[in-house]
Amino acid sequence: MAGGATVLALIAVRAILPGDAPWLPAAASDLVTLALAVFVESLPFVILGTLLSIGVQVWLPAGALERLLPRRPWPRRVVLSLCGVVLPVCECGNVPLARGLIQRGFSPAEAITFLLAAPILNPVTILTTAHAFGWDSWVLIARIGGGFVIANLLGWWLSAHPQPRDLLAPGFRAACDHAHAPSGSRIARSADSFLTELSQLMPALAFGSLLAGAIQVGVPRSVLIALGAHPLWSVLALLALGFVISLCSNVDAFFILSLSAAFLPGSIVAFLLFGAMMDVKMVALLRTTFTGRTIALLGGTAAACAAAIGWGMNLVA
Repeated sequence: MAGGATVLALIAVRAILPGDAPWLPAAASDLVTLALAVFVESLPFVILGTLLSIGVQVWLPAGALERLLPRRPWPRRVVLSLCGVVLPVCECGNVPLARGLIQRGFSPAEAITFLLAAPILNPVTILTTAHAFGWDSWVLIARIGGGFVIANLLGWWLSAHPQPRDLLAPGFRAACDHAHAPSGSRIARSADSFLTELSQLMPALAFGSLLAGAIQVGVPRSVLIALGAHPLWSVLALLALGFVISLCSNVDAFFILSLSAAFLPGSIVAFLLFGAMMDVKMVALLRTTFTGRTIALLGGTAAACAAAIGWGMNLVA
């Protein structure tokens, strides 16, 4: 309800704004526009991810998915990290799908491996990145290879946690614990799951979109561009930009292409890696499933890995 009310309020404000509203601060108008842009861009993928999650939980026969995957932990995570090839959903839509995997019995480490890799290792993201930078570009190669390595590295690290369930948010963990045996028709269960998932994710998406818009308004892009020629500072600047601007991984290559003349190639790769794995709206969505400490560890480690790859590329460029 809170998420829907926030979105309706933003839409109403934007609808009544004239093209030039001197009575309204420019920053407020920009905030509404940017927040709505992030929300509208992300919403279809959240819905698609929710539908795929329902397909996994309700319609896929028990044991079918598990039989297709390797039994040993690390090959299992590798295969899950490549599932984005057949599930072209961006990072927003992968959250409900990862939730569905955990509810089906997959470990948090396995769900996170899929969650981090799929936004990059899916055909739509690969095609748009190739169209922007070329099939023979090191940017494309580093994005695909880096996304695969970072996701599996973090999955391996989290798999060693002594109490994997402690990685989950208490509310989500309780929901998994008190899940009842399936009852009713599949259509009824699907409808119930759809409404339940959206009631959890919509407020988080609305809040994340609003926060992303506020940060974009408050952080001058000129400050970031001024750092573009430095091998390390340019990487850190674009990591911050990727986190703040909250673009869908399916289209972020076209956005960053407009800044490619001002930034070194490694910095572009760092943006394309980290922004697809962790941004403001993604943090809000992840908070519905994982603890704040887990999200901070994931974000910090993913940022460090993306920065190392980008900085290394800049040093050899």
